[in-house]
Amino acid sequence: MAFKPVLDDGVYLRESVQTAAKILVVGHFAVGKTTFIGTMSEIPPLRTEEVMTQAGEGIDDLKGTPGKTTTTVAMDFGRLTLSDRLVLYLFGTPGQQRFVQVWEDMTRGALGALVLVDPERLEESFPVMDLVEHYGIPYAIAVNRFDDRPNHGDQEIREALDLLPETPLVNCDARDQRSSANALISLVRYLQSRLN
Repeated sequence: MAFKPVLDDGVYLRESVQTAAKILVVGHFAVGKTTFIGTMSEIPPLRTEEVMTQAGEGIDDLKGTPGKTTTTVAMDFGRLTLSDRLVLYLFGTPGQQRFVQVWEDMTRGALGALVLVDPERLEESFPVMDLVEHYGIPYAIAVNRFDDRPNHGDQEIREALDLLPETPLVNCDARDQRSSANALISLVRYLQSRLN
């Protein structure tokens, strides 16, 4: 007799699911990756956050991140079912350069990446985008709009990041489910357009 998982508050996948896609949620330190995955995941997200200590003071730049006390040290993980047949597995990478080794394993099998950026710290996005491009992962940019930051125009951000015209750029608030869903949808549509 075959084991059939029982759907229990959405923890188990439906038997109708035929396709699972691995999506990376990447970005620099303290840009909102953990928040984004927590907002979008239909299951309790896996988080590997640890309290920041004095040992990281000289390494982790807390400028522009008041009140940040924890950091991801391995990955975040969540799941989002888009239809009866398609599910996304969301993998969030740590943002600090010292965790770059984690990237190699996480990029295997990834269909695409959503790159979160802070419009006030765009220069911190360059190493992340370099890694995504190094591994040949198609990506979309999601500008995580913070409440107290000035608003930069899309064209200004596109030029600052030197994006190709076809690279999607969307605004989002990682705390807001609808806004975050729109960012994922833009990435999925971009990935589909590359297959045609």
